[in-house]
Amino acid sequence: MRFYYRDRRPRLPIWRDGRLMVVRWGNGRGQSRFLPATGWTWQSTIDEGYWRNLDGVYVDIPASLGYDRGVWYRIRQGIRGILVPDERGAAVAYMICEPASHYYQVMTRSTRMPVLIEERI
Repeated sequence: MRFYYRDRRPRLPIWRDGRLMVVRWGNGRGQSRFLPATGWTWQSTIDEGYWRNLDGVYVDIPASLGYDRGVWYRIRQGIRGILVPDERGAAVAYMICEPASHYYQVMTRSTRMPVLIEERI
């Protein structure tokens, strides 16, 4: 299956507590007044404690391929994410990103890349 952030109703599969779930991907459509209006967050933002007050928990996003700016690339283990409830209690997942490596930046022309589980691009 393929999951795209630009879908009309973006969803992401996540592993949480040993259970596979499909949840809303971010807040790009403005469903929440309190959550960031994006589908990504920086690892540094998490490290600085931003998500602590939102009861965020780490989750794994199962993936074997990634797609960024027209480029498909292989993923071995998956992507790290954070799951938070919106004001109605609905689960919302955000993909965790970090500054792009030189290789990733040349490959995709993007300045951010997903935090992959136990691997580096």
